[in-house]
Amino acid sequence: MTDTPRSETPQPAIEAVMREQALAVGYAPASAREGFAALLDLDHQLASILQSTTEPMIGQMRLTWWYEALEKLDSEPAPAHPVLQRLAGAVLPGGVRGADLAPMIEGWEALLDDGEPLDDERIARHSEARGGVLFASVGRLLGQRGMEPLGMGWAKADLAQHVSDDATRARIGGMALSELDLALAPKSPKPIRTLTGLAVLARETLRRPDRWPGHPMRAARLAWHGLTGR
Repeated sequence: MTDTPRSETPQPAIEAVMREQALAVGYAPASAREGFAALLDLDHQLASILQSTTEPMIGQMRLTWWYEALEKLDSEPAPAHPVLQRLAGAVLPGGVRGADLAPMIEGWEALLDDGEPLDDERIARHSEARGGVLFASVGRLLGQRGMEPLGMGWAKADLAQHVSDDATRARIGGMALSELDLALAPKSPKPIRTLTGLAVLARETLRRPDRWPGHPMRAARLAWHGLTGR
């Protein structure tokens, strides 16, 4: 899309995001941590396809491979890929099927560059299929339902950080902030603070763009949320 460049995120920035996510995963019950981390690995894997692909057709082929590979997890042994192996070992036993995860591919397909603007329909499709499915899947590992809206706001907030056009970035960020404010308004129950913690970090990025992942105040904000649910 004309609004979504494929310039690669600097490695230090990716590592800082992953460290923050690892902190959030630490608030999950021990039984769900490995599965949560595996699902985040899948999300990073799919994001890397768009970041490293310059030809939309090649990107589509790679995403299609992942769609089929995820569906096959329900009926065949996982191939020798570390992400798929980890999903098979830590996510499927928690009641999440590969077919439940496959729609995440559609969320990334919505961002493949066909020269068209990034309109509201594509933004919604990305956030529902990526964030909604991801958070619903983690929620299932936690024994919790209704996590999709939180995930959609989180996905929009992340997307806003990777859009080059100022007006589009502001529009997506505004949608994300409204959704996250609504989802985080009540005190978060302890069982879901591992997920709401990710949403809090996403909202902090929008509210305090001067504090990038890795800033000590972000870690402090996450810790406060983990203790209080606020």
